[in-house]
Amino acid sequence: MPFHEVSVMSQREEFARLASQAGANVADLCRRYGISRKTGYKWLGRFTEHEEHWSADQSRRPQHSPGQTPVEVEASVLAVRAEHPVWGGRKIRRVLERAGKVTPAASTITAILARHGLIDPRASQAATAFTRFEHDAPNRLWQMDFKGHFAIDSGRCHPLTVLDDHSRFSLCLAACPNETGNTVKDRLTITFRRYGLPEAMVMDNGSPWGDGPGSPWTPLTVWLMQLGIRVAHGRPYHPQTQGKDERFHRTLKAEVLACRRFRDLVECQQRFDNWRSIYNNDRPHEALDMAVPMDRYRASRRAFPEILSSPDYAPGETLRKVQDGGFISFKGRQIRLCKAFKGHSLALRPTSCDGIWEACFGAHRVAQIDLRDPVD
Repeated sequence: MPFHEVSVMSQREEFARLASQAGANVADLCRRYGISRKTGYKWLGRFTEHEEHWSADQSRRPQHSPGQTPVEVEASVLAVRAEHPVWGGRKIRRVLERAGKVTPAASTITAILARHGLIDPRASQAATAFTRFEHDAPNRLWQMDFKGHFAIDSGRCHPLTVLDDHSRFSLCLAACPNETGNTVKDRLTITFRRYGLPEAMVMDNGSPWGDGPGSPWTPLTVWLMQLGIRVAHGRPYHPQTQGKDERFHRTLKAEVLACRRFRDLVECQQRFDNWRSIYNNDRPHEALDMAVPMDRYRASRRAFPEILSSPDYAPGETLRKVQDGGFISFKGRQIRLCKAFKGHSLALRPTSCDGIWEACFGAHRVAQIDLRDPVD
């Protein structure tokens, strides 16, 4: 009968002693003990060579592992992970490649991290990639939003983030004391002076870039349109419109904000600046085929104008200046448009439908006027 688990060592001893006797029929003994001849002769050889603990189960690990990751390579992997605790195998592999070091496969690096207890299986299972649309060149579209504010020792920090849609390049990561239009304008002015102007920007419908879903214009967005930037707003309650910036916020939280306390906005900004450099220049991005954002970003050729000019209108166009409360006078009526345009002239342009006009700020259509209903 086969060896019973409870007495396997004693049965091996018994088999070996019987098989080692003069004239023993080893093949027959193997059949009686329910083992193969190969196994029987293996045990008999160990017994006759007087190996220590020969009857105990031996490790099946090979004595030589030519495919084992060298100690110095494993140390390099762990060093990168220690510096960037949330980076996975693919990012670490790309960093080692750029440094000219011996680079194992990403799966091997992941196994090294797992072996050292540096991977949370639940987080690993939740990390699934998906595909997003992106613009085909830098500065075609910038995404802008505030990361949720958080407490610091001296109050609260409101991180303002601006991201290039094509390259994922972080153009602005500012530690702001509030979310007012003037604060955003000051930070954007610094950004525009350094990187130039984008063709368009997308933002949500809340303050300071919107006054709700039905009122998308504010003094801040009017200023952006004066600069020749197309302004777009995401669908209400649909953050996927700014999905790349939302994903940037998750990375910012994991790599900078998690389990960290800041004294003041100065310390926040110092930490933001250091990390933004790493994000743009060193951190491989999976959506960019493991390139870094700087590999794909180019500064805009549209320089920031220090002096704003009014929109150009064609000769003979019907113009109306927006008064207090956002009102204009047109064809004997007081029509309310948007108070954000107070003091600016809008062009009123007829449409193909009789009685329907468009109010335009330069090339930007900002409202539709319906004159078909009679005045009471």
